[in-house]
Amino acid sequence: MAGSEFASGLTEEEALRRLANEGRNALEDEKPASGRRLLEKFWAPVPWMLEAAVVLQIALGEAGQAALILLLLVLNAALSFFQEGRAQATLDALKRRLALVAVVRRDGAWKSLPSADLVRGDIVKLSLGGVVGADVRILQGDVLLDQSTLTGESLPVEAGPGAETYAGALVRRGEAVAVVVATGERTRFGRTAELVRTAHVKSAQQKAVLLVVRNLAIFNGCVVLFQTGYAILHHLPVREIVPLTLTAILAAIPVALPASFTLATALAARTLARKDVLLTRLSAVDEAASMDVLCADKTGTLTRNELAVTAVESAEGHDRAEVLALAALASAEAGQDPVDAAIRQAAREAGAATGYARRAFTPFDPASKMSRAEAVAPDGAPVSVIKGAFVEVSRQAPADAGMAEKLDALQSQGFRVLAVAVGAPGEMKILGLVALSDPPRADSAGLVAALRDMGVRTLMLTGDAPATARVVAHSVGIDGPVAPAGRLSEGAAPPDFGVYAGVFPEDKFAIVKGLQRAGHTVGMCGDGANDAPALRQAQIGIAVSTATDVAKSAAGIVLTQPGLGGVVDAVTEGRATYQRILTYALRSITRKIDQLLFLTFGLILTGHAILTPMLMVILMSVGDVLAMASSTDNVRPSETPNAWRIDALTKAASVLALCDLVFCSIVIVYGKFRLGLALEPLRTLAAVTMVACGQAVLLVVRERRALWSSWPSGVFLLASVADLALIALLATQGLLMSPLPLSVVAGVFAAAVLFALILDRVKLATFRWFGVS
Repeated sequence: MAGSEFASGLTEEEALRRLANEGRNALEDEKPASGRRLLEKFWAPVPWMLEAAVVLQIALGEAGQAALILLLLVLNAALSFFQEGRAQATLDALKRRLALVAVVRRDGAWKSLPSADLVRGDIVKLSLGGVVGADVRILQGDVLLDQSTLTGESLPVEAGPGAETYAGALVRRGEAVAVVVATGERTRFGRTAELVRTAHVKSAQQKAVLLVVRNLAIFNGCVVLFQTGYAILHHLPVREIVPLTLTAILAAIPVALPASFTLATALAARTLARKDVLLTRLSAVDEAASMDVLCADKTGTLTRNELAVTAVESAEGHDRAEVLALAALASAEAGQDPVDAAIRQAAREAGAATGYARRAFTPFDPASKMSRAEAVAPDGAPVSVIKGAFVEVSRQAPADAGMAEKLDALQSQGFRVLAVAVGAPGEMKILGLVALSDPPRADSAGLVAALRDMGVRTLMLTGDAPATARVVAHSVGIDGPVAPAGRLSEGAAPPDFGVYAGVFPEDKFAIVKGLQRAGHTVGMCGDGANDAPALRQAQIGIAVSTATDVAKSAAGIVLTQPGLGGVVDAVTEGRATYQRILTYALRSITRKIDQLLFLTFGLILTGHAILTPMLMVILMSVGDVLAMASSTDNVRPSETPNAWRIDALTKAASVLALCDLVFCSIVIVYGKFRLGLALEPLRTLAAVTMVACGQAVLLVVRERRALWSSWPSGVFLLASVADLALIALLATQGLLMSPLPLSVVAGVFAAAVLFALILDRVKLATFRWFGVS
């Protein structure tokens, strides 16, 4: 920039021209119409399935069932709608962090303008307590900048002429004049907001539902076509073909599948809320179960995000309390300098007192890298106390021979080390060293160890220097080498490293995406606006209790109490919920395949539909209530991260379905040829058999081990008893179906018990073969 332009700043005419060409220094606000976003939630494969079920239920005159399914449809749409709204809330929170007013030099005069009117080339003033309104390069002056909003660094940085800083940084000390180098979406802050807006990953649960529906639709569609073709070829009247096809379609649709997934995760969300873990989207429960890598921000997440005195080394003849007391004497008694605040706090806690009386104080000077206090010693002699960088202090005060070794030892641990010296001019001596750091949270090491035992690897992502990051990672138990400095390249393999230091928001975002491309289910734990893009992109974003509004709005889970124990709680509850959902998925796939095949067998055996639409509605109603009750079942959380292997799940369920088909076919053959039942009683027998067989299947698949390995929940047992009692009542009393003798119903129930024991042995071998756990 030319000297004259620096002296006078831009002209108003030139500023307006640049504003017109480059746009305002603000993040573009593109909010899609809420009504359109809401309507889109009803136009997708899963909503189509529910909508088809509503139409079928209305066609059958089942208004109550239709209303229930419609309620579930609206609930799913609402959850998705509000989830998208959180992305916009994150952007709004990011915008609020930008400076509202900037002091700008235009036409040779300083004036206050909205920061949105800043343009590239503007001369701005940075003052104590102000927020930097755009990316700037400092021209003159020195300031202490808190850039944690963007970098996550816990320590403020000194910035002088030539240094660049970014929109959103807070001036902690000093004053400077700077030139604007980037505005709006071209700033680092703007790029962070754009990453948040574009970050998206489809949940594993959504993919699982769609794959289950796909597999069932392909298989069941073929069976329905076969049944219809068979009926036509055998010249069944149209009045029989229509209900036959309608019954087959009802049997093919897993109506309660999305609802059961939603119910199970909603119950888990309620359980986690009692443990001070708040879910902002229900799918986070399932993602927690699948998470195998947790990316954790260092500052404010693994550490306390506050400077503290970590160690004090004293010269011979002096002690820790004396060093702290003198360091506090050379610290500002008020202000925003976190180093001085940490030293004063440590001195108070140590009860340090020297008897020195301060007469004058010179704050920290970035040029000399020291602060100084003029004081009166207890013996009345005037002395100076200085505190600052060891190299600068040692030029005025000699140190003991071993002090340099102590300095190296402290610095090797990533600490910021200050030397403290006292004495009359020309007679000063270094009395000790004060080491400061952002210490780890008390429970961070426990979290990392617990997650490791659960099969989840923890990586550290931080804007801090590699040396500091390495020490903190070691102290909390994070293993693996530190990634090389610089931006993450496209070919990098994130799992090869344990620590990523010196990273910006876009780097954290890239690391998360790299892990996802490698097939990992990624969690991101953070607290700042700099973590927001990665929190949003990760399958499960976790914001700690001290997180900013930006981080909380981007996360799927918010810890509402201090500490990280909620992360383990979320993983444990997520894995328990996965087991409940897996039970329902196994039961649903098994029963849908079995029902269609059984209807086909019954058609061939009798020449008629073995079940009427009314009987199928009854089976769907009682069966789905029982299956949804499994959302409350007692389960054992998985020991390792879960993954939805739908193809393996479908194969295992197909084996069980064939066993189920054999049992049902034997019963119906027995009823036709041994008991001599006519078509209508045979249909009742088929319904009773399907209910009893469904009970057996559910009791078997609810346990990955032998079925007697655990006891079902009270709600599950109550629903099971009610299910059997209802079908027994309807069958024996001839309600909505032809009556059957009680002895026949009881015989079917007894046979189902024996079948469950046999099916359990088949299940154990099948689950081992296909890796279902």
